[in-house]
Amino acid sequence: MLAGRRRDLTADCSSCAGLCCVLPAFAASADFAIDKPAGRACVHLTGDARCGIHADLRQRGFPGCTVFDCFGAGQRLVAVAAVERPAADPGVAAAFPVLRQLHELLWYLTEATALPLPAALRGEVAAALDRTERLAAGAPEELAAVDAAAVRADAGELLGRVSETARAGRRGRGRDRRGADLVGADLRRADLRGVSLRGAYLIGADLRGADLTATDLLGADLRAADLRGADLSAALFLTRPQVAAARGDGGTRLPAALGRPAPWPAGVPVRGSRPRPRGGRGGAAGR
Repeated sequence: MLAGRRRDLTADCSSCAGLCCVLPAFAASADFAIDKPAGRACVHLTGDARCGIHADLRQRGFPGCTVFDCFGAGQRLVAVAAVERPAADPGVAAAFPVLRQLHELLWYLTEATALPLPAALRGEVAAALDRTERLAAGAPEELAAVDAAAVRADAGELLGRVSETARAGRRGRGRDRRGADLVGADLRRADLRGVSLRGAYLIGADLRGADLTATDLLGADLRAADLRGADLSAALFLTRPQVAAARGDGGTRLPAALGRPAPWPAGVPVRGSRPRPRGGRGGAAGR
C-alpha cells in the first residue's frame, strides 16, 4: 500500500496534458531562459503535450523545469477534469496549485506513516492523511475553494511533533536550526544526525560526506548544495525537488523512495567523502 501511495504521488507526464508547461508563470532568470505569462504554453511544448527539449533542459537554460515536481497532481487533475483541453480550462488552472500542495502534504504524511510512532500520534497522522486525501479527491471547483495555507499549517504542526518523536535519542536532537541561514556553509563531514534543518537555507552549502540520518529537511532550500558522499538515506521529509536542485554523485545515499537525478554522475564517491562525525563541533549547524 505504501509503495502504491507513493507511486500516485509521483509525476507521470505521459498521463498529463502539459499543465506545468502552460499554467505557471515564470520570468527569465538563472532557472528559466525566457519570460512566460501564466496560462500561455511554453514555446517548447509540442502538440502532443510533451517537452521538445526535455533531454537538454539544463543546457538550454531551463534548469528550473528539471527541479519542478507536481507530486502527481497533474495526471490526477487531468483524469478528473473531463474537459477536452485541461490546460486551457480556468477551473483546472485554479485547482492545479492547490492540488499540488495537497499532494506534497500527502507525500510527507505518507512518509510519517512509515516511522515508528506512538499509537496516539500514529492515529493523528492517519486521520490527517485521510482528511487530506478526501480534499485532494475533490472536483476542480471544490479544489479551488480549499484553503491550502490553512491545511498546510495544521499539517505542519502535526509533522513537527512527528519530527520531534522520530529524532528522539539522536545525537543532535537538541540542535534546532529551523530556518537557519546556512547559505554556503562549510558542513563537510558534519554529524547532523537528529538536527532540525526545517526551512533552513542551505543554498550552495558544502555537505560532502555529511551524515543526515534523522535530519528534518522539510522545506529546506538545497539549491546547489553539494551532497557528494552525503548520507541522506534516513533523512526526514526529503523530496524529489530538493534532491534535483542539489548536486550529488555515486556516493550520495538517498531514501529508497527517491530516484537519483539523471544529471548526477554515477561514478565513485569523491575522495574522502565517507561520513565521519566531527565530535561536538558539528559544523555550522552546531553553532
